[in-house]
Amino acid sequence: MANVALIGSTGMVGSHILSSLLSNPAVSRVDTISRRTPNVAGEAPQSKLTTFVSGDTATWGAQLQALAPTPGIFISSFATTRGAAGGFDNQYKIEHGLNVELARVAKEAGTKVYVLISASGANKASNIPYSRMKGEIEEDVKALGFERTVILRPGLITGTREESRPLEAGIRFIAGWAGKLHSGLKNGWAQDADVIAKAAVNAGLKALEGDVPSGKEQVWSIDGSEIIALAKE
Repeated sequence: MANVALIGSTGMVGSHILSSLLSNPAVSRVDTISRRTPNVAGEAPQSKLTTFVSGDTATWGAQLQALAPTPGIFISSFATTRGAAGGFDNQYKIEHGLNVELARVAKEAGTKVYVLISASGANKASNIPYSRMKGEIEEDVKALGFERTVILRPGLITGTREESRPLEAGIRFIAGWAGKLHSGLKNGWAQDADVIAKAAVNAGLKALEGDVPSGKEQVWSIDGSEIIALAKE
C-alpha cells in the first residue's frame, strides 16, 4: 500500500490524478497541498485524504516535510500560466521555484519516487521560454537523485479547464474531432487529462515496486502513445 503526496491537485490534470489515487486500492493515503480545496475533497473518504490549504506557498515545504508517514510517492502536476503569474519571469519563479523546492524537501524527507507532469518539447536548451523552463525543471529534479524519477511529457492536454483559454479550446476541439475519426490521428500529439492522470498514478505505483522498463531504472520518461498505453494497464 502506498502513501502519496500531491501538489497541483486543483488543476485539470491534477484533479484527475487525485480522483485516480482515491479510487486506487493500492493507495492507502493521499495528502494534497494546494492554494484552494480540491473539488473532490468533500466526497472523498476522510480516512484516505488529508488536505492542506494555504495561499502562502512559502508554508508548503514545511507541511510536506512534516507529513507522517513520509509519502513513498510525490506527484507534481503543479503549474501556472504567464497571464496568471503576471509575466513569464513570475511564471518561472513560481513554477520552477516551487516544483524544485518541494521536490528537494520530499527527497530529504525520504520519498523514493517522484512523478512530474512536464510537457512535450521540454528542453533546457530550447529557445522557447516555456519549453526551456519545463526542461530546466526536469533537469533540476533529476539532479536531486530520487530512487526513481518518472516524467510524463504529454502533448496538448485535452479536457475541460475551469479558466478560459480560447485558442487552446479551439485546438482541443480539433483534437477531439480527430480522435473520433481515429485514435491514431490524436494520440501522438494530444492526450486527455484523465488518461494522463491514470498513466501518472500507474507509473508511480510501478516505480515504487521497481517495475520499470529496462534502462529506465532511475529516470523513466513517458510521452505520447506510451502515456495512453500505460493508462490502460
